[in-house]
Amino acid sequence: MASLTPASAKTIDVVASFSVLADVVQNVGGDYVKVKSLVPANGDPHDYEPSPDDAKAINAAAATFLSGEGLEGWFDRLAKAAGGNVAPIIVSDGIKTHDMNEDGETVTDPHVWNSAANVLIWIDNIEAALVKADPEDEAGIKASADAYRQKVETLDANIKAEIATVPEENRKVLTSHDAFGYYGAEYGVTFLSPLGVSTETEASASDVAQLIDQIKAEGVKVYFIENSNDSRLVQQIANATGAEPGGELYPESLSGPDGPAPTYLDLMQYNTDQIVKAIAQ
Repeated sequence: MASLTPASAKTIDVVASFSVLADVVQNVGGDYVKVKSLVPANGDPHDYEPSPDDAKAINAAAATFLSGEGLEGWFDRLAKAAGGNVAPIIVSDGIKTHDMNEDGETVTDPHVWNSAANVLIWIDNIEAALVKADPEDEAGIKASADAYRQKVETLDANIKAEIATVPEENRKVLTSHDAFGYYGAEYGVTFLSPLGVSTETEASASDVAQLIDQIKAEGVKVYFIENSNDSRLVQQIANATGAEPGGELYPESLSGPDGPAPTYLDLMQYNTDQIVKAIAQ
């Protein structure tokens, strides 16, 4: 009797909150899953307006995946619209998170995926959930997860090696909002930004003035815009400090298929290449 091959395996429909997570889920599940991302490529996962079709997709899904840690503030509303019976899988469970001060409040930084080491924890959680949703394909899902795990481990090592080529005192950049805390901690780069962890926050005039002084004092020479949010404020600050443009980063959303960051692995490598190119000069 011939064994079941991935080509003939059944697939289960699953939903992920945003494009980065959807890509990781697809790679972990391989041929056994079909993933719908609620927030599309180049979309902002903090500030999303769910549609009735999203509620239908959740109702039909075998599993729904969120990153969690306050990223998807809109999801509770959507789950209610879907009937309130949705128990999403929070893939960031088990990750050691960072707390930050934002407008006088302590908040958790939700951008955990910007450290590849954290995505290894995502992979474990996603694999366990998919096996639970589709136990008969456990062996195939595990094999797919293992192959992807190796790619993420290689990525992590490559980023560390690439950043290590830049002197520590040069590893400073300005970005639109505070999305690179985990990247900075894991790989040894300092990121400054006018906005907090959510793109929905607003920077006060005094915050901006303080940041301009800090950028000048620390000698930050380069700034980046982000693909999924407004870049006007960071460009104004750059003009006031003399920081030069380094290009565009993808902190929380994949590009379209023809862009430079159509997958999570591409996103992390592209961001690293852009950062290193800008700060190595």
